[in-house]
Amino acid sequence: MKGKDQKIFLEALDELEKEKGILKEELFETIETALLAAYKKNYGERDNVKVTINRNSGDVKVFSQKKIVEVVENPDDEISLEDAVSLKKRSKLGDILDLEINAENFKRNAIQNAKQIVVQKVRECEKRNIFNRFKEIENTIVPANVRKTDEKGNLYVDINGLEAIIPAKELSASDSFKQGDRIKVFVGEVEENTKFTKTFISRKSEELLRGLLKLEIPEIEEGIIEIKNIAREAGSRAKVAVYSNDENLDVKGACIGKNGLRIQSVIDELGGEKIDIVLWDEDIKEFVKNSLNPAQVLAVEIVEEKKEDKAFYPDAETMKHLEVYEKFDHKWTGKYSDLFLQFKMYRK
Repeated sequence: MKGKDQKIFLEALDELEKEKGILKEELFETIETALLAAYKKNYGERDNVKVTINRNSGDVKVFSQKKIVEVVENPDDEISLEDAVSLKKRSKLGDILDLEINAENFKRNAIQNAKQIVVQKVRECEKRNIFNRFKEIENTIVPANVRKTDEKGNLYVDINGLEAIIPAKELSASDSFKQGDRIKVFVGEVEENTKFTKTFISRKSEELLRGLLKLEIPEIEEGIIEIKNIAREAGSRAKVAVYSNDENLDVKGACIGKNGLRIQSVIDELGGEKIDIVLWDEDIKEFVKNSLNPAQVLAVEIVEEKKEDKAFYPDAETMKHLEVYEKFDHKWTGKYSDLFLQFKMYRK
């Protein structure tokens, strides 16, 4: 490298360290490793060759490393003590002596090789940095700024400087955004791909609702109230089963909040999605009754052999509650019920 080129090269490394957060020493080591491989490719495979870059001047040097011995048997790898002392007075047997190799042609091309190596290293570091940043927010709820929606309905967002795409299939039916809108999203599993970071991001996931409830309801965040189950038709309705060991706590009241403020904040974030807070009960019959509230359930029959639970209703006014429950039932109680059919039979 010429002096001017060396100066430009070093300044470029300084800028990369500041702007990209890539350690300058890491870049030096990467370049040295790559230049060594290039030298061996052009001048022969030798284990005792070393390439160094002066950290202050940018000067590239190639060395042959030789072991100091009494009797030289392999001139390519060894040097006599007498010859070593003539080059370096304090040399002693067993030391490794670095002997500079005249490689002017190689060094002249080193700057171009170094540029290519740096570009590749920057890409690798940026890719790794993106992965690490996404990994830090894996399985969490984070704020995002809406950038645009493409012709396929995919939503492009910015998450603290990270570009991300929410596939159309992971958007709620009530999601309708414009550029600049600030929303919350669920960041799920993050995987490192060969070309890019693969990230699951959703507005449809039940985990988004779980995370929003934690953000708005301190008792859930603190573990005083436990979310036992969530069943969700994103954009339409959701049911959340909650439980607490504190018998003195109004569990539903804590979740709803004074004047409904807590649950309303969650509803607003989800575009008006209706949310039913249901008291969980280890007695499946009571749980089914709670799930159908405010409908007055006369009785619940559990048929274990068929893995069904059946409820009997007093009048047809409860049809709407039944229709909602019927959509969620298999997720909700862990059983496949015949509620809807049973209700129709009852009406007859």
